[in-house]
Amino acid sequence: MNIPNALTTLRFILIPTYLLIYFSNIKNSFSYAILIFFIAGLTDVLDGYIARKYNMITKWGTLLDPLADKFMLLTVLFSLSFSNIIPNWIFYIILIKEVLMIIGGFTLLKKYETVVAAKYYGKAATVLFYISIGILTLNKLFGLYFLYCAIFLAFFALYNYLMHFIHIKKTSK
Repeated sequence: MNIPNALTTLRFILIPTYLLIYFSNIKNSFSYAILIFFIAGLTDVLDGYIARKYNMITKWGTLLDPLADKFMLLTVLFSLSFSNIIPNWIFYIILIKEVLMIIGGFTLLKKYETVVAAKYYGKAATVLFYISIGILTLNKLFGLYFLYCAIFLAFFALYNYLMHFIHIKKTSK
């Protein structure tokens, strides 16, 4: 296992760690959980940088890296909606979007043997989610505005991935 894939694996491990801390009775558990979320974001940046710089890109990493990101984001949105920090519909709409993305990704892999790497608009949406959650911890109203922008960008990314999926489907006939 190379370093980028190890960092992706660490991100998967941070998901239950986040939940355990978030829902614990530890003093400042919310702050610690958000810190874990940002550590997960840092591992995402590092694994992408290392993979590209040292030519360590693998099919495994290309597939699992965005999956780790999706699960981490969904975990955080779930906990924030469960605690009434954000409206529940935000979690559910992003859950539906991510399920569609996962189904599309696995369909492309199974049927067309194609792994679609993350595009800049998907990465931008992820960064905006991190920023919005960071701001949300400081100012709920301002953070929600950023979160709405992240949701819009996430659906813009979904639309573009859908167009890419349709293009692959057409050209594979």
